[in-house]
Amino acid sequence: MEFYNTHILTVVLFTPLVGALVLLFVPRENETGHRIIGNLFALIGLIVSLPLMWRFSLDPGAPRYQFMENADWIPSIGAHYSLGIDGISLLLVMLTTLLGAISILSSWSAIKMRTKEYYILFLLLQVGMLGVFMALDFFLFYMFWEVMLVPMYFLIGVWGSDRRLYAAIKFFLYTLIGSVIMLLGILALYFKAGAMTFDMPTLLASASQFDTHTQVLLFWAFFFAFAIKVPMFPFHTWLPDAHTEAPTAGSVILAGVLLKMGTYGFIRFSLPLLPTDAAARHKIITIMLVLSVVGIIYGALVCMMQKDMKKLIAYSSVSHLAFCTLGIFALTPNGLSGSVIQQINHGISTGALFLIVGVLYERRHTRLISEYGGLSTPMPNFAAVYMIATLSSLGLPLLNGFIGEFVILRGTYEVNVRYVAWAVTGIILGAAYLLWLYQRVMFGPITNPANEHLPDLNAREWATLLPLVILAFWIGIYPKPLFRVLERPVQQIVEQVNPGYFGAERASAPVAASPAAAPADMGAMPGMPGMSMPAGEASPAPATGSK
Repeated sequence: MEFYNTHILTVVLFTPLVGALVLLFVPRENETGHRIIGNLFALIGLIVSLPLMWRFSLDPGAPRYQFMENADWIPSIGAHYSLGIDGISLLLVMLTTLLGAISILSSWSAIKMRTKEYYILFLLLQVGMLGVFMALDFFLFYMFWEVMLVPMYFLIGVWGSDRRLYAAIKFFLYTLIGSVIMLLGILALYFKAGAMTFDMPTLLASASQFDTHTQVLLFWAFFFAFAIKVPMFPFHTWLPDAHTEAPTAGSVILAGVLLKMGTYGFIRFSLPLLPTDAAARHKIITIMLVLSVVGIIYGALVCMMQKDMKKLIAYSSVSHLAFCTLGIFALTPNGLSGSVIQQINHGISTGALFLIVGVLYERRHTRLISEYGGLSTPMPNFAAVYMIATLSSLGLPLLNGFIGEFVILRGTYEVNVRYVAWAVTGIILGAAYLLWLYQRVMFGPITNPANEHLPDLNAREWATLLPLVILAFWIGIYPKPLFRVLERPVQQIVEQVNPGYFGAERASAPVAASPAAAPADMGAMPGMPGMSMPAGEASPAPATGSK
């Protein structure tokens, strides 16, 4: 117990690894044993992570990173086994352990071959994802970033659908290219700083002293790895194939957690690496905001054309995650808080939608929308859960999706109302394709005899879906605990990357009530706080009239 109290992150991180090692000694023929041990260690991983929630201190005097562990690893190059989490990491770690347990449970009857290898790889994937969110050393972070690539490649390539090898290779190559470019950025940061350490806070702090050219190159070096992982438009083409061909559990964990590694990287590394030069920073932020808006609309439009349910939900992730990057690069507290909450929401709602598709696929072995219709009659409980997941994903008030999208739009409005005007079209289109999908699958007459007697949800399927339904309502009705956890880290990030924001906020408060103080037109909006922006441009800046 003493070891657990002082090394809680290590215990959470390596519990799945212990499960994978135990499975090595289980005979290959004992498939039931593989399932029991895999699910047991996934559940234990969730249980040992729960104390993080009530032990995490919200005290203003608490350190930025908590539960820190630090030990020499490779002293000759300055690499350390360094772990720690802040509020952002905490939420993503909890999402990972929850969806990991749910995903593995959903695999119970779906995986019928090579069960031993499947559960070993899934548990190793869990270790890699947790390590990314906990690492405070660049060398350690990169190791975990690469570790998760191999298990996911095999999960798609071995247990996927008909075009699984194509999808697995495409996923591997895209991710590897981004990772190699990021490695060059890490090495450049390491040698340019000259501190002989891979400590993240130290290297990121030193980057602010570099010349503008170096800062720009470093930003784009990290950008490619994170943009591919999110994935941002136009780096998204690997995602629909990977989602469509992956097994159900692979799709859930890919959408729920792996994509968040990209948005987490943008928050943790890309924002501190933004150039200090006003013109260079303005150009980069504008590019990121425009790409986000394009991704929102493009992903939603492509969803309207899909005939495969899984591919439709996959493209919806392109649109939903673009909302998250929009909030991140608004550089406002509301934008950042909303982005992180929307990342959690996306894992919940999209994870539930992929589980729902998996339920139908196990019964009918097809994902074509045209093969279904009228399922609400034989599967009323399924229809109710599916409706909740759909409404959650499209952002209905009182469900989790609404909170994240609303706060992101609120934070982006402080930057420029035009970005918000374009982004809300994605919400409208999202409601269209999700409700249209539900109508085609669940309503109308049963035209296919194969659908007449489909069994409703069983106990195991209830166990995978019910926690996500409860979380969707809880976050939608009472999101205050999440905002409290995020308040300090978000404020620290904004103070670092947009230092004039809070000063501008205070200065604008007295004049906000005066109509005469509002800008005459959008071109007259002020530049980003603390910077001088050219007049007439769509500057990423708080609008004084919105305060």
